[in-house]
Amino acid sequence: MTGHLHVLTTVDSADTAATLAQSILVARLAACVQVVGPMRSMYWWQGEIDDAQEWLLIIKTPEPDYPALEAHISANHPYDTPEITATAIVAGSAKYLRWLDTPDQV
Repeated sequence: MTGHLHVLTTVDSADTAATLAQSILVARLAACVQVVGPMRSMYWWQGEIDDAQEWLLIIKTPEPDYPALEAHISANHPYDTPEITATAIVAGSAKYLRWLDTPDQV
C-alpha cells in the first residue's frame, strides 16, 4: 500500500475554494477535497500582521500524486505564496485508504 496525505491550502473566497477543489478533482489529483470556512486567519505578511477571512481546503491524496498536486495548486492559486502543506495519514481503515487510491472504482 502506498502512503496517503492530507494536503492543506487556504484561499480568499468560497468561489475560489470551489473552483480550485473542482479543478483538483477533475485532474484526478485527489479522491476528496473538503472546504471549510469561512474562518479567520491572522498571520505575518510583508512585515505586518494581516487579518483575513479564508477558506481551508483539506485534500486527501495518495502520496505519489503529491508533486503533481502541488504543481497544480501553485499554478491555479490566487496567492503569491500559497500555503501548501502535507501531513502523512499514518493510520486509517483499509477500505477508506483503498478508496483514496481508486475513488472511481468503489
